[in-house]
Amino acid sequence: MQPAYELLDVGAGGRLERFGDRILDRPAPGALDPRGDPGAWRSADLWFDRDRGWSGPAADLGAWDVEVGAGLTLELRPTDAGQVGLFPEHLAMLPWLARRRAGAVLSLFAYTGLATLALAREGVSVTHVDASRPAVTWARRNAERSGLADRPVRWIVDDAPTFVRREVRRGRRYDGLILDPPTYGHGPSGRAWTMDALPALLTDCRDLLDPDGDVLLTGHTPGYDADRLAALLADGLGRRAAAVDAGDLELWTADGRSLMLGAFARIAGAP
Repeated sequence: MQPAYELLDVGAGGRLERFGDRILDRPAPGALDPRGDPGAWRSADLWFDRDRGWSGPAADLGAWDVEVGAGLTLELRPTDAGQVGLFPEHLAMLPWLARRRAGAVLSLFAYTGLATLALAREGVSVTHVDASRPAVTWARRNAERSGLADRPVRWIVDDAPTFVRREVRRGRRYDGLILDPPTYGHGPSGRAWTMDALPALLTDCRDLLDPDGDVLLTGHTPGYDADRLAALLADGLGRRAAAVDAGDLELWTADGRSLMLGAFARIAGAP
């Protein structure tokens, strides 16, 4: 099985990517420079258009598996939103997550489970929360594919702010916290989510998090750069700004061109 991901080329509003054994052509509105290798784009197995959806030689082949690191296998498949079940810019966060070897972690907006499974593989107890039932079902399939179905993971379909407030009332505590909030979203009851709700969510999370706990916050929303995420994290959790490490979520081609896809802010607690 090939490595999970490679950014092959970028430019002219698109990105050419290899996920396992399939090559995808997807939009990248911020990639305005010329393409590095225009001929390479003819090798795409799948391409996505916001108006017409997916097409290409592999459009009818359904799901395929990729191996992420050592021991994690993820199911990928095209979605109506142009995603495939893996945000490759998050792969760079896995070594940082793997430093945690014990304890309990709350993962909010947890999607198809990349962070959840990376932690579960290290013996961490994880509460995996996402408002989408299909996404949680997908994450559980990924756990089965990775041989981690018996690990201590709580799979929860719920609105993240509602779940956090409920956990606060229960007196629950966590040793770590992961958040990957979308720009927009809806909970199971139809309640809307926007990034305007992030400060209040972080403040509520303060009552759940151990004072020495780890926190990882990632975002993909325009206007929420690394500095802004760092400030929100420090203010919401009552931590010193100097304790927050922040940076860009980027992907790189082999010839050194980058694709900016968001930002992260994180706090490393006690090991």
